[in-house]
Amino acid sequence: MTPRQSRPTHLANLDLNLLVTLRAPLRERNVTRAARNLGVTQPAVGASLSRLRRHFADELLVRVQGAYVLTPLAAQLAGQVETVCAATERLFATGRAFDPATTQREFTLLMADYPATVLGPALSRLFDRDAPHAALHLQLVRETLGSGAGDTIRLVDGLVSPSLGHFRTPGVGSVPLFRDRWVCLVSAGHPLCEAAAFGIEDLARLPWVVPYHRDDGYPSAAPATRQLTALGIRPRIAVRVESYRAVPDFIAGTRRVALIPERLTARLPSAHGLRTLDCPVPLDSLEEHLWWDAGHDEDPAHSWLRELVARAADSLEP
Repeated sequence: MTPRQSRPTHLANLDLNLLVTLRAPLRERNVTRAARNLGVTQPAVGASLSRLRRHFADELLVRVQGAYVLTPLAAQLAGQVETVCAATERLFATGRAFDPATTQREFTLLMADYPATVLGPALSRLFDRDAPHAALHLQLVRETLGSGAGDTIRLVDGLVSPSLGHFRTPGVGSVPLFRDRWVCLVSAGHPLCEAAAFGIEDLARLPWVVPYHRDDGYPSAAPATRQLTALGIRPRIAVRVESYRAVPDFIAGTRRVALIPERLTARLPSAHGLRTLDCPVPLDSLEEHLWWDAGHDEDPAHSWLRELVARAADSLEP
């Protein structure tokens, strides 16, 4: 398609039904399944998709070896349309009577894979029991949240994250969920496992695996590297990963070390061949909070969601 000339887009000139039609095929990668999920005919979805292709001057879905794949632009749009549709649904649901037993509303929570692992099972059971027809969209954080976190909160129902300075602003509500402590993670055959004792100097000379460490300066906003900074350690970072769950894979069988939340280590398979060691000096505890846009405070559905997340956290083992 010929690139479309850039021009202002006015909301009044848009058919917002196209948002729903855009979301379905990008989710399904298939026009037939998208039509079935929307409860409309395949030609209707095809016609809307043609309009979207003209609007974006992009094919969006292309057939490759018998299957549909997203174009680079469509892959970029996929995350945006999910966020916009969820925000629109929340907007028009505000003020209505809310019954969790019958609601079909979709709730969007943003968090790293660590709190998702810790909270996930309890949250899933409560959702299934109390709101069997509701949908939960769990978006995983893929990088350290920066100064734009306040804007991010406005686009989702809630964000689970440690307490960071850029959240302490008017218009953002929060409630503490659970605490955890940092432990050192090493391979089972690591020399530190046989040492009678070890200190900060031992940690300082080892290579590190660090989750969510940004490469635009030091210290990073990532919780683990902030702890290392407090210890006076500027680690030699051998591996940076955008995941807590991936850390053990890059520790096993190596001389590397990592700081990892203790609750997560309880969920590691024994086959990893890993050991946890107490840090030689006390570290600040890791405190996870639920954050939300205070504009949701009077929304009964959102109040229910906050209470449900808090109940999930309360059910965790000490």
